[in-house]
Amino acid sequence: MTLSPEQAIHFGPYRIFPGQRLVMEADQPLRLGRRAMGILLILLEHAGEVVSKQQLIAGVWPNSVVEDINLRVHMAALRKALGDGQAGQRYIVTVAQRGYSFVAPYSLEQIEQPPETEASKPGIHNLPVRRTRMIGRQLLVDNLVTQLARQRFITLVGPGGIGKTTVALRVAERLIGRYRDGIRLLDLAPLNDPAMITAHLATLLDLSLHDAETISGFAGLLRDRQMLLVIDNCEHLVDAIAVLCERLLRAAPDVHILATSRESLRAEGEYVQRLESLDCPPPIAVLDRTQALSFSALQLFVERAMASHDSFELSDEELPLLIEICHRLDGIPLAIELAAAQVGHFGLSGLLAQLQGSFRLLTQGFQTTPGRHQTLRATLDWSYELLSPCEQTCLRRLGVFRGGFTLESAAAVIVGEHIEPNEVFGSITQLVAKSLLNVEVGDEEVFYRLLDTTRSYAMEKLDQAADLPGTRERHIQRCLALMHQAQIDWENIPTGLWIERYARGLEDIRSALEWGLRVQGPQALAIRLAATSTPLWQELSLLKEHGVYVRRALALLDASPEPCPRLKMALKLALGSSCYHTQGGSAETIEAFVCARTLARHNNDLAGQLRAVSGHMAVNLSCGNYQMALEQSQLFDRLGLDGDAVLSLSTHRLRVLALHFAGNQRLARTHAEEVIQRMAQSGHLNRFTHGFGVQYDQSVAALTILARILWIQGQPEQAWRTARQALDIALQINHGTSICYTLALAGCLIAHYNGDTRTARELLRLLLEQAQKHSVLLFYTWAQQYAQVIDGDPVQATPPGAGLIKEIMVTLDGAFVDDDLLLRADTGQAGWSTAEILRARADGLIAEDCPLKTDAAEAVLVRSLNVAQHQGALAWELRSATSLAQLWQGQGRYQEAHALLAPIYARFTEGHATPDLIKVRRLLDELQRQLPV
Repeated sequence: MTLSPEQAIHFGPYRIFPGQRLVMEADQPLRLGRRAMGILLILLEHAGEVVSKQQLIAGVWPNSVVEDINLRVHMAALRKALGDGQAGQRYIVTVAQRGYSFVAPYSLEQIEQPPETEASKPGIHNLPVRRTRMIGRQLLVDNLVTQLARQRFITLVGPGGIGKTTVALRVAERLIGRYRDGIRLLDLAPLNDPAMITAHLATLLDLSLHDAETISGFAGLLRDRQMLLVIDNCEHLVDAIAVLCERLLRAAPDVHILATSRESLRAEGEYVQRLESLDCPPPIAVLDRTQALSFSALQLFVERAMASHDSFELSDEELPLLIEICHRLDGIPLAIELAAAQVGHFGLSGLLAQLQGSFRLLTQGFQTTPGRHQTLRATLDWSYELLSPCEQTCLRRLGVFRGGFTLESAAAVIVGEHIEPNEVFGSITQLVAKSLLNVEVGDEEVFYRLLDTTRSYAMEKLDQAADLPGTRERHIQRCLALMHQAQIDWENIPTGLWIERYARGLEDIRSALEWGLRVQGPQALAIRLAATSTPLWQELSLLKEHGVYVRRALALLDASPEPCPRLKMALKLALGSSCYHTQGGSAETIEAFVCARTLARHNNDLAGQLRAVSGHMAVNLSCGNYQMALEQSQLFDRLGLDGDAVLSLSTHRLRVLALHFAGNQRLARTHAEEVIQRMAQSGHLNRFTHGFGVQYDQSVAALTILARILWIQGQPEQAWRTARQALDIALQINHGTSICYTLALAGCLIAHYNGDTRTARELLRLLLEQAQKHSVLLFYTWAQQYAQVIDGDPVQATPPGAGLIKEIMVTLDGAFVDDDLLLRADTGQAGWSTAEILRARADGLIAEDCPLKTDAAEAVLVRSLNVAQHQGALAWELRSATSLAQLWQGQGRYQEAHALLAPIYARFTEGHATPDLIKVRRLLDELQRQLPV
């Protein structure tokens, strides 16, 4: 048939909307992967016909060369998602040696308006695509959907393998679109340290805890959110999760929580919902096949058996055998799936005999274990014993993975003693077929994952086999290899694709570092991993967390007999970047960059020297040491980097930065425009390129400084367009520290200077949010200072030693000028802000209304005016001239005031609606009226 966007295809409980590539199950969307959806549409288009594997591959992967395994994996995922085989219903059959055929009855219906679904909206949730059809829990799910509106905090409790996660995800799916701020899934399975819970949750919620904040403070950040939080696998962190949930419920009245755990959390406000086994027919009942398959335990077994063994059919004669099997397995879903995976090998009668013999043997040592835990343990033991020695070794070694892994990663960890490379793929395939390994089908790659229950079992077996240290070492070597490749790819592929490719390995990186940096771990490998993984932590803006690992790595490296200088340099650079954003210009920050530069110089590493000098330069700029920063930028010329286009571009941009803050706006403007032109010519503009020392996107950084220069030179409209372009690029690449940088140095300030209060407040909110999310304490502190002026917040003390932020505050509202600032202006150390500091000081003297001080103020304003003219800072020149003209106006010197101010105003070709220029226009009109006729 021809698929039309105006028609829906109906089969079983599903309606397919080809135009929207949407599958609806009743009134809920069934979220399929893009490839699985493509396979389904091709099969529907040829319903009743056999579609060859080659046809499907050509249709679903038109521009790629893929193996049959890709098709088989996506086909299996499609069948599982549709529940193919449930209650004997077949949708897709395999035709031996030929291909696949869609065989179910279907109907077509005209549609006027396709359904709208919240599930397709980006960012509304992070729920995984459903991989299997839920069986036997529909009434429970319906009740939970209703209850969550009233209870707010529900914990699903039951033994491992009972289906808690499946139910929680199905409830969450049903509630998509009901919560204004969406749904977030927090899986605790990869975590062992209670202290890391809030950090992971904060990342998930785009928030962050600072060191001084409590859990209550963190919970308060969710006060205005209306959302559902699904917390999965709580059993090993019960106490910490209980405290967190209680605080969230108190602080955030519209946050609801759905948790899963093998035991209740015993928390205030918790409603416990125990999950029972799937229902089985009574052993003595005499049922026909249709009646028997109304029981969910039998439905699950039959569906999974058909998925793993295509020709499986349940006969009436075998029905009592299946009932006995499901009873013996206590109706535990995971145990049933493990048993069903073996039906092709044993048949039902052989399977029952196996279970009867094995369970008597395997449960003897577990008499103190509760019944269902004992059943699942016995089922896992039985399934494990049925594996070949090679498959057993593979399963054990895969237990070290915390997240999803590719076949290549699996091979890197598995291959070793007793396992050859050519044995890996067959073993992985068997583990999937026997339900011991889950397949996660992405659009481009296939990932594998162990259920938490199975992973814990595999790790126990790995330890018993005395194979844990060797496997852990291969795991950390694999992580290191991936991060080496990530470093190579960092400059060569788009940022979004880079993050998608490598961010999924973060849990394994964490695990490898936690283990490897211990006394008994492979410390040398872990130290290298801490350094090599730096791009990943920086791209995800997890600089604070990375700093913890880097410090541990440095301590171990320093204690080693012969520490590697290059490795220490890399770690010191990473530490400097982490400290700069979380501590500002602290002694630890400066020491890190100074040490890195010394090491780089001794190793004749020019790029390393550039990174170290530029990092130290960023510290000096933030502390107001502009002349020192300018001198450091001149070091670049002596490093001889002209032969490296990327490094040369970086040094050129840093020179602009130094010139601007040192106060030479004309030369800074010339160099800034040259940098932008070089970036555009080389294709770097609007493409992520990495800075040095302190990591920002080069394009964002260059445009940010140009925007500042333009505003100071009297072009407020061009300045705003440039600042907006910088912010748009930062948001497009979604790089947290770059977003913070451009907002703090340009976006918020220029919007406020230009009188756009609404935009300034919006950008300030964004800065606070992003700085908090990424633990960029430096810019979070700045944003709190800005709020005094932009939002009128209560005055907070400016941090001591924060030279640049104190000067920025003077330009925002003419803040009180203390002796330190005045000394900096008098000695020229204040650079770009000298004229504004002097003007603010003069305004303060005039306000005291003392003739002597008024005379002194006039001298200060004349000096301020001269400094601004010398620096090419037309905006500051206008402000100084305005203050001086107002002073002269009050003294009746109207002609002098008008003659001073009018030519400066005339030099402005834009921005006449900004506060400064409006004020001058009014003052000029007043002076014009006051001039003698």
